[in-house]
Amino acid sequence: MSDERATVRPVTLSRLVELTYVCEGEAEVTEGLASKLDMSQRRARETILEAVRTDLLSEDDSGDDPQYTTTDVGSTFLETVQEEDWSRVSSILETRSPHYGAFIEAVEEAEHAGQQELLERLEEANEFTPYSFNQTSIEVIGDWAERLGRVQRNAFTGSYYPAARNPIPPNFPFQLLHVYDDIEQTAGVDLRQRYLSIPRLREKTCERIGCTRESFNDALLALCQQNVGKLELSGAPMDTEAKEATLGIKRIELSEGDALVSTSQSSQQVMAGVEQFGKQYYYLAVHDRDITFTQDP
Repeated sequence: MSDERATVRPVTLSRLVELTYVCEGEAEVTEGLASKLDMSQRRARETILEAVRTDLLSEDDSGDDPQYTTTDVGSTFLETVQEEDWSRVSSILETRSPHYGAFIEAVEEAEHAGQQELLERLEEANEFTPYSFNQTSIEVIGDWAERLGRVQRNAFTGSYYPAARNPIPPNFPFQLLHVYDDIEQTAGVDLRQRYLSIPRLREKTCERIGCTRESFNDALLALCQQNVGKLELSGAPMDTEAKEATLGIKRIELSEGDALVSTSQSSQQVMAGVEQFGKQYYYLAVHDRDITFTQDP
């Protein structure tokens, strides 16, 4: 029955984990799962069917009420979640969820793309398969991929791109200066600014070179330390222009409460600068473009 639906169901990653956890070691029916997870039976049914389709749960429909039990795949899935091995969790979903796997493949092929471009790619690639995609599909599986660190999404433009696809390259200074110039020029010749928003620099540079935000922060701090007087970090408060990001950075973490996992989304995290010696810096100024960069071995 779970294969009858062509599109992915609007199910959160945390609900998939919780459901798989509750069904481990004891068969459950829909009504019981709805009660234990404090959700409507309709929502519980949607989550169950998606978990069955991704092989996290097995269904026994021999009785009056179908019963659900965690599969071996589901147990492995839970183990990797408890170990916070998010890359492996993502790999399991890539293999077991046709929609998630197709989404990751589309992002990899595009390198960076917005929702509409990804939707067109997915529709074309799956024209002759039982699966279909819409905007909701992109939002649901994109949410999974972001929380697991498999992709990142530009907080200002909404463009998706592979996370951790590449390490910080040796020509990082050139890449950073290129982005710096691009952002500076968007203000117009008469409005160029010396101090530019680090969040904007980070989002655009990460998308350009395919690195994680954490790797960018480390590289930027190292670059500034190696070029004192040429590059300057500023801790001044961010202005209104720097706060225009509409998307938050999505993360997943183990919960310390009753639920197995909890997820959080925060736009404040998007707007964080970089921290050095306990101080936050939000702006970067380039005073001399003749800079060098040596990476740690």
